[in-house]
Amino acid sequence: MDHQDLLAERFELHRTRLNSVAYRMLGSLSEAEDAVQEAWLRLTRTDDASIDDLAAWLTTVVGRICLDMLRSRTSRREDPLLPERLPDPVVTAEPVGPEQQAELADTVGYAMLVVLQQLAPAERLAFVLHDMFAVPFEEIAPVVERSVAATRQLASRGRRRVKDSSVEPDPDPVAQRRAVDAFLSAARGGDADALLSMLAPDLELRNDDGVHPLRVIRGADRVTRQAIGFHRAFGPIEAVPVLVNGAAGILDMTGGKPRALTSYTISGGTVRHFDIISDPERLAALLPADLSA
Repeated sequence: MDHQDLLAERFELHRTRLNSVAYRMLGSLSEAEDAVQEAWLRLTRTDDASIDDLAAWLTTVVGRICLDMLRSRTSRREDPLLPERLPDPVVTAEPVGPEQQAELADTVGYAMLVVLQQLAPAERLAFVLHDMFAVPFEEIAPVVERSVAATRQLASRGRRRVKDSSVEPDPDPVAQRRAVDAFLSAARGGDADALLSMLAPDLELRNDDGVHPLRVIRGADRVTRQAIGFHRAFGPIEAVPVLVNGAAGILDMTGGKPRALTSYTISGGTVRHFDIISDPERLAALLPADLSA
């Protein structure tokens, strides 16, 4: 085995961790893969004998690549015609086997990804690398081109925003599924009182149709009217239970094609967030083969 093959073998040992870093940073599965591939290319152009800790080197390189991608993305969003998007989901059919359970254990919650999108690029990098992957501030500081003290402040600001905006979901998947099924049943039956009883007063519904800017509906009353009106207008949907980043979700397969994917954040037995991707083309590209048709 030549040196390049040995280097590739060493790199593969770290790929899963690097993909996790990039996915949390970018919220895009394809861009995360691109960032990790770019890290490999940079490694091949570097004298690896000078690298003391390959895992740390690769993590900071992926972080730097993701930071550049986020800054470029933010710059493009100055175009008001560019639609905002929800992060890419990791969708799994139910039930899951032991191997899939192990994979999902390392998956960041979808609600957390949505919150991370709201951080400034440097805040996001400092928070993700330090709080999620235990990278020392001394190694993050050169990436964000700040002092160590300033980098600590970036992570602290990100941490506060995450704490203020995020919701800790109920850990029991059975309880999550029970709450989702109850919501769907009440919506189908037009039972407004039942819906209001299971929705948090300040909940948000976010809908990404891939065409328009992200639509956000706030408040239990408005979401209740929306849900009942939808089912009255379109009738019952073919709701396939799925896991979205490890939490209970629903895939609308009415007509035999994926029409919408809904991720539910259930906390304290009530629905706190709905995140809906209703772009069929995007769903077809993201869903695993056993769910896409």
